[in-house]
Parts: sequence; structure tokens; C-alpha cells
Amino acid sequence: MGMRERILAILVNNKPGVLSRVTGVFGRLGYNIESLCVAETISPDVSRITSITNADSDFIEKVKNQLIRLVDVLDVTELVPGQSAQREMILMGINLDPKDRMEMIQCAGMFDCKIISMRNDYCIIQAAGSREEMETVINLFRPLGIDKIARTGVVALRHKDSDF
Repeated sequence: MGMRERILAILVNNKPGVLSRVTGVFGRLGYNIESLCVAETISPDVSRITSITNADSDFIEKVKNQLIRLVDVLDVTELVPGQSAQREMILMGINLDPKDRMEMIQCAGMFDCKIISMRNDYCIIQAAGSREEMETVINLFRPLGIDKIARTGVVALRHKDSDF
């Protein structure tokens, strides 16, 4: 397969320096990580790293082989669309003109966005969904005056038929 977006789920021991060693593998191989999300799993001793990169299947095999050799890496799996659930969350700060207040509320409702904070001239909105949906939400709110955006990066899990 050619170059495309690839999602890797990496289970690691939750120890200092592990993330640095994992990301170093990507850098040594000359690939950029486009999205990275790290957090504890059910066990506080284990973290899940979800990374996205644009790569071909040869790179994925190469990086998987190098990652699994790292002492604190427990498992590495490519998550494939259709076999996994994938979501991203964003927070957007929007400069609000009072005349646009109703339009902003309507836009938020169209995409099940949650208004986290509302002031006369500024609001913060939360949205969650696929990366494509988040790009649509950003483009929808851009004309209303987006001031800042914070994104989680993609989180993903394989469907139940998997033990990962």
C-alpha cells in the first residue's frame, strides 16, 4: 500500500522517558508524528500512546519492529478504520460579536458542540468526533472569529473482537 494516514496504538510501561524513546524511533526513521495522544489505561502502570503519521506499509512494519524492541514497549498495533473507533476532541475560543451570538449557538447545536463558557464577547466550545468532522467544525466557526484552538489528537480503540 502507498502513503496514507496510519494510526499506531502502543502500550507502554508508564515510566519516565518512555515517550521520548518511542517518539525518537519515528525521528530516526525520518517520519513526522502528526498527532500524538498519551494517557494511562485502566492500569496506572500502563499507558496507551496513539500516534498518527503518513507512511507506507513498509515504514509501519519497520517502526513496529523497532518499537517492540524497546524495553518498556508492551505491544504495538496498527489501528485500521472500520476495525477501530477513532475520535478527536477540540476546544475553541471564539471572539464573539453580540450580533453573532445566536448564529454561534445554532452552529454549536448542528454539530453537538458543547458551550463550555459564555461571556458577552467570548465563548469556549467543545466538540468531539472524527478528524474530518473536527475540520468541518473548525471551518464552520472560523467566520465567527476563532481566537484559539486546542486539540487532543486522535484517540482510538480496536473493536471488541480484538484483545488490544
